[in-house]
Amino acid sequence: MFTFGTLSTFIVIVLGLFLIPGPAVLLITTRTAQSGRKVGIMTGLGIATGDLVHTLCAAAGLSAILMTSALAFNVVKYAGVAYLVYLGIRAILEKSSDPQMPKVATVTNGNAYRQAIVVEVLNPKTALFFLAFLPQFVQPAQGSTIVQFLVLGLIFVLMSVIYTTFFALSIGVLGQFVKRKSWMNRWSGKIVGAVYIGIGLKVAMQSR
Repeated sequence: MFTFGTLSTFIVIVLGLFLIPGPAVLLITTRTAQSGRKVGIMTGLGIATGDLVHTLCAAAGLSAILMTSALAFNVVKYAGVAYLVYLGIRAILEKSSDPQMPKVATVTNGNAYRQAIVVEVLNPKTALFFLAFLPQFVQPAQGSTIVQFLVLGLIFVLMSVIYTTFFALSIGVLGQFVKRKSWMNRWSGKIVGAVYIGIGLKVAMQSR
């Protein structure tokens, strides 16, 4: 279904994105600091569950487009490339600032999980990201597109669960690392931007 190169590239890119602190990491850091590690882990699981919902929506919607028209699918695919390049350029040009920990109240494990799901599912930027990101690794000639979408999405979600759980358990060390490393704050946007643009260039240069 997937070539080794495609799958390994996807995993490396996702891992690279996880290693750059973002809103999800800051939320998990705050939840863990205020309510404990279990709440931090449940917050991470909630975020991953929200990502799974986005995966299912992307898989169903984009696969339906492919079955209707291969040309329409390519239009969606390259519109995604344009969006990723746009995100990359914006991230590179954006001035860095110190990350601000969101203010959240102490909650139970269940509430933290449910709230994280709602926040992630209702985040339009996350929806656009999945619609733009996943199609870049789907190859219609390699088999069922909906299965490919689901496999990629599940890999993303599984990696998210592992990473956020590890982060919540290690919050004492990693939380301070994220907040204190000024070089990371300065360069994180540029690194993420380069990754986004790199994905776009990968698709633009690959043979049809």
